[in-house]
Amino acid sequence: MDGETKPRFARVWRGKVRRNDFEAYSHYLQQAGVRKIEGIPGNIRVEMFRAMREDHAEFMVISYWPSLDAIRAFSGDDITRTRHLDRDPDFLLELPTFVELFEVYDSSEGV
Repeated sequence: MDGETKPRFARVWRGKVRRNDFEAYSHYLQQAGVRKIEGIPGNIRVEMFRAMREDHAEFMVISYWPSLDAIRAFSGDDITRTRHLDRDPDFLLELPTFVELFEVYDSSEGV
C-alpha cells in the first residue's frame, strides 16, 4: 500500500435475507450500499461478502477508514449505529441496530 492511506478502522455490517432474495439483494446492496460508501470522502475501500445458508442468506459489508472522524463525518456521532438503505425493510429478516467497529491491525507495524 505504498503511497496509499492505510485503513485504521473497519466498520462491519451484517444482515440476513430469505434465500429467494439472495440475488436481488446482492444487486441492490452493491448498487445502493457499496457504491454509495465508496463515494464517501475518507472511505478507503469497501468489501461485500455473501453466503447462502440452509434457510437464509447472509451478507456482510466491511468498510475501511483512516480515522474515527472519517466514519463520524458520514455516520454522525454514534459511529456504531446502522444506517439502513431505503429498501432494507423489504429484504432483511431483521433490521440490525448496530454495526461492529474494529481497529485494523497491520502485523508489519507491530501493536
